[in-house]
Amino acid sequence: MTVIEPSRFNREIMLFSVILLFVEFIRGAALISFLPIYGEKTLGLSLDIIGIAITAHYLTDTVLKMFIGYLLDRFSIRFVVHTGLLISIAGILLLPAADKPWLFIAASALYGVGISPIWIVCLTKVTGERRAMQMGYFYTIWFIGIGAGPIACNLLMDVSRTAAYYLILGIAALSWLFSLLLTSARASGVAPTLPVREQFAILRERLRHMRLLLPGMVLQTMGAGMLVPILPSFAEDKLGMNGSQYSLLLLAGGACTVISLIPLGRLSDMLGGKKWFLVLGFLLIGGGLYLLSMAPPIGICIALTGLLGLSYATLLPAWNALLANYVPPKQQGLGWGIFSTVEGIGGMVGPVVGGTLALWQSQAHVLLYCGIMYAAIGFFYIWFPFRAFHDPKAPG
Repeated sequence: MTVIEPSRFNREIMLFSVILLFVEFIRGAALISFLPIYGEKTLGLSLDIIGIAITAHYLTDTVLKMFIGYLLDRFSIRFVVHTGLLISIAGILLLPAADKPWLFIAASALYGVGISPIWIVCLTKVTGERRAMQMGYFYTIWFIGIGAGPIACNLLMDVSRTAAYYLILGIAALSWLFSLLLTSARASGVAPTLPVREQFAILRERLRHMRLLLPGMVLQTMGAGMLVPILPSFAEDKLGMNGSQYSLLLLAGGACTVISLIPLGRLSDMLGGKKWFLVLGFLLIGGGLYLLSMAPPIGICIALTGLLGLSYATLLPAWNALLANYVPPKQQGLGWGIFSTVEGIGGMVGPVVGGTLALWQSQAHVLLYCGIMYAAIGFFYIWFPFRAFHDPKAPG
């Protein structure tokens, strides 16, 4: 891989960070706040169509991750990222005219095209002995963007939905303009020299080495997805929270995560005990969700949400630094694309499972089952071999 000078690397990382921040800002603004309200109140669409449109976005994002990773190994970072963002802008431009269900769904799906490339590019830049800290940095940017987007969008929509739409469109255009400043190099630094069949054979071998990681890759994103459709109603129906209190609950979790990600990533790099960071993170999340399912008083709920944020920050940098060990050096884009696709499967299945369980039993049962699942993953990785946390002896 081509060696990048530190000064150039820092400039590139800053540019990647700005684009990632903008992309996640508009993702959070659009999916969490804008599309549901704009689709129903302005375009007159039913909630099931809006749900399908949001699913189409995630489906596009997930399915394209592997393909985009493949492109990043063959074309320049600039070309792949700015082409994806241009397609996303086309989807946003379609929204005002998308009063027909199929057009609204298509616009949401098109918007999903531009989300994947910049995130996979950021993952390919995580190298060396400080992987966990670097992962913590990128996830901090991700959390800030996806958290600030809905807040800004909600404030604007109280005044004007049109203003909120132009905010999303303007930041999407700004992110596309910044993408024109990206490097013309490939994600892996050099053009691939192996035939496609041999590259997939190397990745298949890496996946065989990491088979014990696959349950965690799918189940942790599935657990998070299970909570998405039930948390607002659980907070209102079971915890007796109003909108402001629920916002405070989310703020407690998000703030603890953002503040802790980089320090805990650095600590993980310094101590080298990534296995125990994973185990501790999964077990604490499991325990926190179990206690939250018992609907304690609001003050305890906020404290538990803060604990969940801290637990997630403990887990996330170490987890992704571990995955980075299994990405072949000459196939950074394709490797991260495949791994992100595997994780995305859990995120796609989770909301369906969570919503179905809530209908069959209750929202509290969804939290309970998620807690049990996360705790089970934590106990499973207690017996996970330490050698798997080092670069596997595989070709590539």
